[in-house]
Amino acid sequence: MKALILVGGYGTRLRPLTLSSPKPLVEFCNKPIVLHQIEALAKAGVTHVILAVSYKADKLEEELNCYAKQLGIKISATYESEPLGTAGPIALSKEVLESDVITESDGGDPVFFVLNSDIICDYPFTELLKFHRAHKKEGTIVVTKVTEPSKYGVVVTRDDGLVESFVEKPQTFVSNKINAGLYIFNHKVFNRIEVKKTSIETEVFPFMAVEDELYAFTLKGFWMDVGQPPDYLGGMCLYLKHLQQTCPMLWCLRLCLYPPQPNLSSQYCWTPPVLSESIVSLVQM
Repeated sequence: MKALILVGGYGTRLRPLTLSSPKPLVEFCNKPIVLHQIEALAKAGVTHVILAVSYKADKLEEELNCYAKQLGIKISATYESEPLGTAGPIALSKEVLESDVITESDGGDPVFFVLNSDIICDYPFTELLKFHRAHKKEGTIVVTKVTEPSKYGVVVTRDDGLVESFVEKPQTFVSNKINAGLYIFNHKVFNRIEVKKTSIETEVFPFMAVEDELYAFTLKGFWMDVGQPPDYLGGMCLYLKHLQQTCPMLWCLRLCLYPPQPNLSSQYCWTPPVLSESIVSLVQM
């Protein structure tokens, strides 16, 4: 299974953090932002991650190769010579996404994940895949609930998750769900997109909804687009709070500071050094 991460260009919204490093390599709780996503994808069964980039593609591949070896996956990049929006990179990466695809055991259409590189959350890729397989339609978008939907474009769905429409900044309540920037598609979606600047939110999703080919999966837990400094800091607080709630500190600290022993029960797994630093930082706060 494969995944495409929409990295984009210079990361100007996140300056000054991106003045000395490409945006995906900016540290977020002691490891690169994009590594949080790549680790979650690998855990869900993804074996090849493609980065859609228009800036410092070689540096990204070089820096992330060591992580790819640790995780047992492949990381490569497709280069945009000009900005292609949020849908164009999917068409640009079509050849890579379609190559060496293993036929699914249930005979279903092969699938791939797409995600924005600025998103931090408790990535539900395994649950998302299961949900997508169950409804057997062309695409699934992850949505998250907000308290003030009038500030956003909202997603209107049926109770079963079928997307009915998209409404931009509604003045009366129609939904409190917004696009969370995580998707899964069948390969049929390639028929909808060309290699040109295209918005998946306004030029692809509405047509899929009209044809009843798009479902929404509601995200549980925290979510943040960390593409700007204030949100980057806010996202760190949300992530560390989530980490504190899901990883008992003393148990995690024991795993961090002492290497696993040969006779250690199989229910325990060694936490990689990058995650260890995050937990140690949390303990020291």
